Amino acid sequence: MPERIRHLLDIESLNTEQITALLDQSKPFQEIQRMPLKKLATLRGKSVAIAFFEPSTRTRISFATAAARLGADSMQLQAETSSLKKGESLLDTVYTLEAMKPDCIVIRHSASGAPHFVAERLPVPVINAGDGTHEHPTQALLDALTIRDRKGRLEGLHVTILGDVLHSRVARSNIHLLAKFGAHIRLCGPPMWVPRELECLAPNLTRVPRLEQALEDADVVIVLRVQLERIHGPALPLEEYILQYQLTEARLRRARPDAIVLHPGPMNRGIEIEPAVADGPQSCVREQVTNGLAVRMHLLYLLIGGAPIDSPGAVHAAD
Repeated sequence: MPERIRHLLDIESLNTEQITALLDQSKPFQEIQRMPLKKLATLRGKSVAIAFFEPSTRTRISFATAAARLGADSMQLQAETSSLKKGESLLDTVYTLEAMKPDCIVIRHSASGAPHFVAERLPVPVINAGDGTHEHPTQALLDALTIRDRKGRLEGLHVTILGDVLHSRVARSNIHLLAKFGAHIRLCGPPMWVPRELECLAPNLTRVPRLEQALEDADVVIVLRVQLERIHGPALPLEEYILQYQLTEARLRRARPDAIVLHPGPMNRGIEIEPAVADGPQSCVREQVTNGLAVRMHLLYLLIGGAPIDSPGAVHAAD
């Protein structure tokens, strides 16, 4: 049996057995998404503190929905409406949340390492929902679940990650996870976003300057969201980025015919990805959202409720 986790703070510290167990045990929660009655009583009486110190739509709603579908209550903190606006420190804010006796804290913060800081000081499980440019572990897990569902495996795949890798916590978590399963990873994007130091993140990782070359025989293409403020101006004009790095149908033909396309969202259609690709048969964007619910439901159940489950019959619908 893999070693049990108390928190989910990153992917880098997990081993392949732990990751495989997390993915395997998320499968029953995928089945629950297909059921007419999705509300369970598994975590009735429990509560989840969702503390987001950065803007978020998908991840925040996904965790709130996961908690609700398990029967747990959630208390939500958003920075723009909290006492952080008055100068309150992260530690004091979290101590206030902890005094409300949640059974788990889900945290997103602009500072890399903030979830680790919280986990060291509080007695409850902590889930990292994205910290600075460090990691976004639940995104990597839902991406891995999506890849495994579509491709049947994670081992030995050829994966292209496209865009602003330097500033992307999604890219880092995916690199750590996929490299543990022997994936061959190509990074592609403007040179200032794919610096040489990224090569030390994982074995079998190469930087490829031209997108057409990076896509050759790829099994999986992960397109990263581009922060528009970073591509305006003379250093990297928007038109130049689109011309060189947008994933188009024509460029995607360089990959394998059964290659799949992932995007963490929200998408800038017509900039980093062509709408025809985003909505095409190789796109897994909607599956990623559904699988995000499954992964997050399992994590909340695992960290709050105890033992993993093997089948949907191990959990019970709400009365």
